[in-house]
Amino acid sequence: MKSSLIFMGAICVDCDDAGKLADFYAKLLGWEKVENADDWAAIRSDNGVHTIAFQAVENYSAPVWPWKEGEQDQMMHFDFDVENVDEAVQFALECGAKLSEVQYFSSSTTMFDPCGHPFCLCLKAE
Repeated sequence: MKSSLIFMGAICVDCDDAGKLADFYAKLLGWEKVENADDWAAIRSDNGVHTIAFQAVENYSAPVWPWKEGEQDQMMHFDFDVENVDEAVQFALECGAKLSEVQYFSSSTTMFDPCGHPFCLCLKAE
């Protein structure tokens, strides 16, 4: 049953520097930065449908990937569809991402944003 009471709003990501992380994802996705306060920033897709917000939290601890016992696990990650994985990886690196040393799939590449969150660049299904 479809709910008519609850609708998707922004996805909020904890980090140590909200403005810096918003700038990274705005550049990576080509979205507009629409909010920028001391501990809060947000970006929005061109069509206005999607919003990602970033909130700085005290004592932020970046997730560890792959998972390690006793370390901060990832709690979420983004999968971004791309036409060409190699070109997308190069662009992400230019935006400030880091390549993960561990890769599990040939159809995607795992990377880290400037605050240490993993994200995947996935070959778009045809």
